[in-house]
Formats: sequence, structure tokens, C-alpha cells
Amino acid sequence: MTAIKFSIITAVWNREATLGDALDSLAAQSYDNYEHLVQDGGSTDGTLALLAGRPDCRRKLISERDDGIYDALNRAMARASGDVIGLLHSDDLLAHPQVLARVERCFEETKADAVYGDLDYVSASDTSRVIRHWKSGEYHPAKLRRGWMPPHPALFLRRKVIETWGGYDTSYRIAADYDSILRYFAKGQIAAAWLPEVLVKMRVGGESNRSIERILRKSREDFSALRRNKVGGIGALAGKNLGKLSQFLIRS
Repeated sequence: MTAIKFSIITAVWNREATLGDALDSLAAQSYDNYEHLVQDGGSTDGTLALLAGRPDCRRKLISERDDGIYDALNRAMARASGDVIGLLHSDDLLAHPQVLARVERCFEETKADAVYGDLDYVSASDTSRVIRHWKSGEYHPAKLRRGWMPPHPALFLRRKVIETWGGYDTSYRIAADYDSILRYFAKGQIAAAWLPEVLVKMRVGGESNRSIERILRKSREDFSALRRNKVGGIGALAGKNLGKLSQFLIRS
């Protein structure tokens, strides 16, 4: 049986301060059958020098101007050759060296279209300090109408899912990830398997929560994605937002 090849995608722009940690977490993986597609938006800090100083034959770098993170991710996905696509944002870390190995085993055992895990939000200055814990839980289609979604950075998809159902709709500036998840899970009715462990550590301070204006825009876009994919409306949106409260009850 041929081992699964991963395409790990990193979209980056001026992230010299955090990108090194992401690269270290990928290089530490025990499972090494992957390509690393880095899509740089034309960084003007030391990001490109950092990448040049850490050569890796599996890395394929393109640096060019783009129209935001979702456009950058689409460009990288278009050149992916792996069986499974996963994201490694430039502010994030794979939680431990066995992440890809365990995801690969879960795909082999379940034959699922998607494998997802849990996520820890961590302090930007101390990634060992957990601020929020996102426990995904088992997937059931009815959960979508209650606002459920898996953590986007901890979601791995077979490439055929994206080829069939498309990438990110860049008309959504903040919620294109939610729209794509609803499209894959609701319209595509993909088979998904939960790996009940933390796969990704994500630094707090994401794009969608940096101001009241962006929070409101995200809510509008989330609602649009729900209606567009015929999953629900205000009730699902409320469930999605209220569900975040439990994430602050950190595990003992």
C-alpha cells in the first residue's frame, strides 16, 4: 500500500517573528512523506531571508502579490500534488511530532474524506500557555445546524474533495473557511473522522477578532455562508458563537 503524501500549505506575509516556530514544528514530524507549499505575499521583512536560511528540498516557495490569505491558499492548493491537504498557518504550530503520522493512520483506518482534531489557542508570547481549548467532538450532519464546525487549521482533506467542491470563495474576506467547510460537509456530504487529540496550537489574536468592526463583519459573512449552503440561519449563527464559551474551560 502506498503511503499517503501530504501537501502542507503555509500562506505567509511578513511573519518573520513566528514563521520559524511553524517550520520547526513541521521539520520535527516523524512522518516525512510531505511537500511544503509556501505561498508568500511579497514579504518586506525578513520572512524570505528566514526561509532561505532554512533550506528544505520538500519546500516549494512562490513569492508574489496576492489578494489576501484565501487567494494565497487557493494559489498554493492549485499546485498541490499530495493525496491530502493540510494547513500550517505562519502563526501556528503542529502540536507534537506525531501529528502527521496519526492523521495518516486515521485516514488509512477510516478511509474518510477528511480527518480533523482538536486545537489549542495559546499565548502569543508563550505557546506553552493554553488560553482556549477547542474540543471538536464526533461529527454528525445535524450539528451543522447548531453552528458546529471543526477547527479549520486542524482539518485535513483529501485533495479530491477540493477538486470536486472548490477552494475558498474570495468574496468572503473573513469567513471563506467556514463557507468551504459548510460546502464540503453539507453539500458534499463528505465522510469525516475525528482524531480526539490536539493537532495544532494557534496563537491568539487572529484576523477575525482584531476589532469590533471585524467581529461584526465575520458574523455577517458567517450568516451569509449558512444561508448560501442551506444549513441554517440565526439559530446556527448563535450556536456557533455561544459554543466558543466552553472553550475557555481549560482541561485539567
